[in-house]
Amino acid sequence: MIACLRLFTALCLAALLAACASSPSSSLGEVPRTPNASVEQLLAQANQSKDPEEAALLRLSAADVAYRQGNAGQSAQILQQVPVEQLKPGPQVFASTLAAELAMVRNQPKAALTALSHPSLQRLGELPAEQQVRTGTVHARALEADGQTLAAARVRIFIAPMLSGDAASKNHDAIWILIASLPIEQLQPTTSDDLGGWMGLALAVKTAGTLEQQQAAIDNWRAQNPKHPAAIQLPQALTNLKELASQPLSKIALLLPQDGQLASVGKALREGFMAAYYQAQQTGQKPPAIEFYDSSKLTSMDEFYRKAQADGVQLVVGPLEKPLVKQLSARPQLPITTLALNYSEGEQGPPQLFQFGLAAEDEAREVSRRARADGLHRAAIMVPKGEWGDRVIRAFSQDWQANGGTIVATERVDQPVQLAQQIADMFKLRQSEGRAKSLQSTVGSQVAAQPSRSQDIEFIFLASTPQQAQQIKPTLNFQYAGDVPVYATSHVYSASGDVNQYNDMNGIRFCETPWLLDANDPLRRQVTAQWPQAAGSLGRLYAMGVDAYRLAPRLGQLKALPDSRLEGQSGSLSLTQNQRVVRQLPWAQFVNGQVQRLPGTPN
Repeated sequence: MIACLRLFTALCLAALLAACASSPSSSLGEVPRTPNASVEQLLAQANQSKDPEEAALLRLSAADVAYRQGNAGQSAQILQQVPVEQLKPGPQVFASTLAAELAMVRNQPKAALTALSHPSLQRLGELPAEQQVRTGTVHARALEADGQTLAAARVRIFIAPMLSGDAASKNHDAIWILIASLPIEQLQPTTSDDLGGWMGLALAVKTAGTLEQQQAAIDNWRAQNPKHPAAIQLPQALTNLKELASQPLSKIALLLPQDGQLASVGKALREGFMAAYYQAQQTGQKPPAIEFYDSSKLTSMDEFYRKAQADGVQLVVGPLEKPLVKQLSARPQLPITTLALNYSEGEQGPPQLFQFGLAAEDEAREVSRRARADGLHRAAIMVPKGEWGDRVIRAFSQDWQANGGTIVATERVDQPVQLAQQIADMFKLRQSEGRAKSLQSTVGSQVAAQPSRSQDIEFIFLASTPQQAQQIKPTLNFQYAGDVPVYATSHVYSASGDVNQYNDMNGIRFCETPWLLDANDPLRRQVTAQWPQAAGSLGRLYAMGVDAYRLAPRLGQLKALPDSRLEGQSGSLSLTQNQRVVRQLPWAQFVNGQVQRLPGTPN
């Protein structure tokens, strides 16, 4: 009886092995398929097999089953046991693809691309379509994650004809997202193939201004390219854009606090928002009606939304208060599309929630981008002690190190009396002084020695108040580090016009809102004539209010067109995948008591 059972089990596993592979040609070898068997069964059969090739195929199948079951660690362990270089090209392609998929689970796109550079991949086109799609999909994902957007789009366009149903639709939309995220200068179609068609569509949409103009551009493109896949099936994002154009925005709710600690912030935002509204009216536009709501009187967000719906509101701008934004971001759905004027801590919110604010994290990433563009690699960080400083450090460090930069030292500024010691420690000045004293002791006489600073630090990233910066820059000069470039966030700039204060910060470069750097902007001149405080540091809030008004009708466009931008008063605005508005800022420098605008940051 036991012998019969053993024979039956062996026959079942042999049948499974036969179902595990297909043989396009003898030179290619068999491509494993995922069988209806457990990892343990496949490994047991592999251990019993006397044929090395058969054992390798079984282990590949076992690794694949483990991967599909979500056990990447076990899959990687099994894959390491497979002698890939001894296999034929078919199973080599399979193994390389699985290795790439496992690398992407670990968020290592470069490792995935290395796996997919195996020589066997040159014969991918001879393998079944199912394998070509699987390999192509992970290849596209790795290229996209590695920043090779156009290459990722090419791969997705290649596999598109092999797909059907939901997989085809998802790949179709992914192609659009990739192509639409390319800068306009790269969207110059030179061929009449599918890629050229996709580029032509993105170029037509991106160079159109209003929703109506974009619709006309889409219709014209479809008429000229009737057989293109995107003409036959418009990408979902462009379908959404079409729906937006057919539903013009007629009423906005402005939800801001009128009492309490944030009343002055709410007032500046409201005045900036309405300044943009009246400017639109003066230029002949028909702006939507604005309904005002006081968030400081709110008892329930549900009650507010019910009231707003009854009032015919189509879009909410606000709230400002962080607890309310956090509350909204935790919901699965919102009854009305909402542009919150602050950020929640979580990454993803409901699909109807967009978030916009003057985040210090944006500016930290802007410093990283600018310093990188200026050819710098080694940074020191100086920020205030506390939670705000920690957030700024985290944002800068993540962006800087992800792009190959090195952080040499970090100092958290608190007491002014400690500044000299902190800067000396950062630049290892005490070690230099110690060497000079040691030399004097050795030679037995006075040695003319000036302390020398460490050359490891190429620049300092500074996030501080103007008062702290006034102390830090002169201390750097005193500590023999006055020649080290300082790149700062806008927080160092008071916009007070105080020449003495600016002199103390001579040489510091900082990013700032266009509003505070362009005194000749017509809207700014109108606003500051009525509200002089808008010319000072409060101007950043007025600028945000202006941009909140201008963003309101453009949210759908920014979502549908990745990497598109709104050139605003608070910065160059774009939308992340999790629907947060992020800012890129222009740059200026303190020079002899004046503020001088610097050329733009290269991308």
